[in-house]
Amino acid sequence: MTLNKSQSKNATSLYVTKCVRENGRRTTKVIEKLGTVAELKAKGIQDPIRWAEEYVKELTQKDKEGRRKIIVKYSPDKIITKGERRVFSAGYLYLQKIYYELRIDKLCRKIEDKYKFDFDLNMVMSRLVYGRILFPASKLATYELSEKFIESSNFELQHIYRGLGVIANEMDFIQSEIYKSSINVIKRKTGVLYYDCTNYFFEIEQEEGLKQYAKSKENRPNPVVQMGLFMDGDGLPLAFCIDDGNTNEQITLKPLEKKILGDFELSKFVVCTDAGLSSAANRKYNDIGGRAFITTQSIKKLKKYLKDWALSPDGWFLPNEIEPYNIKEIDEAKHNKSTFFKERWIEEDGLVQKLMITYSLKYRDYQRNIRAGQVERAKKLIKTNPTKLKKVNQNDYKRFIAKKNITNDGEVAENELYSINESIIEAEEIFDGFYAVCTNLDEEPAAIIRINHRRWEIEECFRIMKTELKARPVYLKRDDRIKAHFTTCFISLLIYRILEKKLDENFTCPQIIQELRDMNMLEVFGEGYIPAYTRTDFTDALHDAFGFRTDYHIIAYNVMKKIFKESKKTKTL
Repeated sequence: MTLNKSQSKNATSLYVTKCVRENGRRTTKVIEKLGTVAELKAKGIQDPIRWAEEYVKELTQKDKEGRRKIIVKYSPDKIITKGERRVFSAGYLYLQKIYYELRIDKLCRKIEDKYKFDFDLNMVMSRLVYGRILFPASKLATYELSEKFIESSNFELQHIYRGLGVIANEMDFIQSEIYKSSINVIKRKTGVLYYDCTNYFFEIEQEEGLKQYAKSKENRPNPVVQMGLFMDGDGLPLAFCIDDGNTNEQITLKPLEKKILGDFELSKFVVCTDAGLSSAANRKYNDIGGRAFITTQSIKKLKKYLKDWALSPDGWFLPNEIEPYNIKEIDEAKHNKSTFFKERWIEEDGLVQKLMITYSLKYRDYQRNIRAGQVERAKKLIKTNPTKLKKVNQNDYKRFIAKKNITNDGEVAENELYSINESIIEAEEIFDGFYAVCTNLDEEPAAIIRINHRRWEIEECFRIMKTELKARPVYLKRDDRIKAHFTTCFISLLIYRILEKKLDENFTCPQIIQELRDMNMLEVFGEGYIPAYTRTDFTDALHDAFGFRTDYHIIAYNVMKKIFKESKKTKTL
């Protein structure tokens, strides 16, 4: 800052000025008018020039420290410049902090050195990741929306599509490097790994490459691509794979697990899966090398002697108790929150495993409530429009509807007759409250139950990707770009999950993303940025967790530069 003296015939006026950049050009801006020499003398200042010089010196120091009070003047008769962006997004700065702590910028530099291209892959990757969390959209829209960030982007649209091909080629390398860096950012609980599969649909009708017709998780009549995902014991995504949409889910586990064993340098862990992924081959694979498995087991598909044992009311125990219970005789008021168990070791096809059955009154009532609701829907359909009855799956409420063409008197009915099939309800009620898992671990039942209970988190990971991050529908055509798309979705999910942990999981996913999205800043040209968002419990928690704040009345340019620098710090390995 400098002292500017303006001489006229009648007076000498003193101003504080500062050199600023506006619309890409350097210009001088008046920061404060101090008054004329005569006016200052009238206020009792004997040497106005010397006083002004000291004042400017003090003001400059405060400006460097970010303590200078900023005076902003707006003119009610001046129209804003056409096409001039005035509002910018600041929420990405907190995502950027995690992004750089994961050293993804350095990962991109390694890839750049390998391929020798001339664009900034880190800039492309970071904008794809921030955009996927804050403004999920097409690659073209993401490119355009990247201009909303306070820090300008210096890449072209073509660089995004060129970058996608490179990201796809390095998909496995990216996953392993990010895992190794993440260890220094947050504790990774790799003693237990959870695996599951889902698929994502495309807004097309023609099969091609990865895009194949298969049963869609959203029941969409479109080609799909399949994703397998490993999650660690704390709900953080670990690794993923992309396969043809019609690939058998069971055969996707082993190849991805081999990559984890090799690239991630992990060797001993427990793999937890649902029944659909628990093939005999997968169980045997995780019965060697110090690894183990816990997998859900369908009681209905057990051999008869095991099913009879599982459903028998005798021989049930509570944790830390030695007296057995008969679940037909238990006090429901006393044990409404208890989980009973029974277990036995079995050997089939050379595999020794423990079959553990649990029984819970709470789970029984939950299943009955769900079924009662489905039966009511079935009754309503019978009354209103039974012609909508089509082929149904095992979980569809329409399974309770029976259709016949013969009356009770044995005559051919004029119209089809519909009723509730009570036999199906009775057959299902037999299994209410029961739940089964198989494992090769010789652990206490409570430990097995606790591990298996966290499987819901991997389903939540998929839900976040599909709903909040809008990973589907996918509009890309080329297989390499599809793989790159899911790579950026995977990174986005990991960064979001780490952010969730930093906030002590006190906020919901929609709340976190919406409030980050709302963290806009109004630029005051020549001065800095004014927060244009509401300060809330969330923003307070965010600032406390990350060590820098963006909720001051105004943030001067030099202070914002310090925030940029702080958001790009990496932890020393």
